[in-house]
Amino acid sequence: MSLYTPSDIPSDARFTQLTEWLATLTATPTLPQTLRAASSDASFRRYFRVDTPAGGTAIVMDAPPPQEDVRPFIHVAEVFGQTGVTVPHVLAADPERGFLLLSDLGTTTYLHQLNGDTAHKLYLDAIDALVQLQSQSQPDLLPEYDRALLLRELQLFPEWYLGRHLGATLTAPQEAELNKVFDVLLANNLAQPQVFVHRDFHSRNLMVLPEGNPGILDFQDAVYGPITYDLVSLLRDAYIEWDEEMVLDWAIRYWEKARRAGLPVNPDVDSFYRDFEFMGLQRHLKVLGIFARLNYRDGKDAYLKDLPLVREYVLKTARRYRELAPLVRLLNTLEDHAPQIGYTF
Repeated sequence: MSLYTPSDIPSDARFTQLTEWLATLTATPTLPQTLRAASSDASFRRYFRVDTPAGGTAIVMDAPPPQEDVRPFIHVAEVFGQTGVTVPHVLAADPERGFLLLSDLGTTTYLHQLNGDTAHKLYLDAIDALVQLQSQSQPDLLPEYDRALLLRELQLFPEWYLGRHLGATLTAPQEAELNKVFDVLLANNLAQPQVFVHRDFHSRNLMVLPEGNPGILDFQDAVYGPITYDLVSLLRDAYIEWDEEMVLDWAIRYWEKARRAGLPVNPDVDSFYRDFEFMGLQRHLKVLGIFARLNYRDGKDAYLKDLPLVREYVLKTARRYRELAPLVRLLNTLEDHAPQIGYTF
């Protein structure tokens, strides 16, 4: 999510429809004339801030159909809200047109406030919230994070990062080696205990709050899946990097808190950390593909600057495990022969 500047305030047809919709909300009144851009993200969604007669503010989501569907957001807001973590309240909704009015969790993301002095407290708050969310997980409330979905995400890596970004065409042996790595990752991921998974539990989607910290945003794609997924999203964030020693310390603190809460994490800490690393590799291969796709398909080139950190995460993890070595060889080979478009930032 990235903040707009005032000059970005739109004046398109949907913006007009949005202001007209707000004017009809007598049960949750706002001041539509104050509507201004708040933030955007990697999807088609846009967010606006609007004043209320009582002197507060609210957030308006514009999620245009058919590209977006607000009904999963409404459902997950209810599911997550019932666990006691802080999420926006849905104040009013027009699912057919893709408009939502939400409570406002402020303007300060974790990414904007994280530094050497603040990180430890902020991450411990986020870990506490994650344990609270996971400890109340129930099956059948969210879609399954099954093998088909995990594999579909992994396929973004050869299609968009290797194929489009590096300009590579895999040979049959290279494709076979990559698929073996995918099979190793998926076997681990699917063997992990299953809990509620946010899927983007990281510094751009966590808001710093004086009470109930953090506020949690962008959860509409939540699923029921591997227990380490959100932890690795948090600690190996595509937008900010921490020393390995700090990541290990926070991961162990999570493991200790999760065990005390009765969560079914691997009882052996070394095996737990291996689960964390393999889950992270699945996520980061997906993210490489998504960031490349955002640039080449959607014209959002800002994400290219984050590719080197994600690639570094991939290689560091793959180098630590013998069964993942083919991925290191593949990347080294393809990047040696790639056009000079990938790492000139």
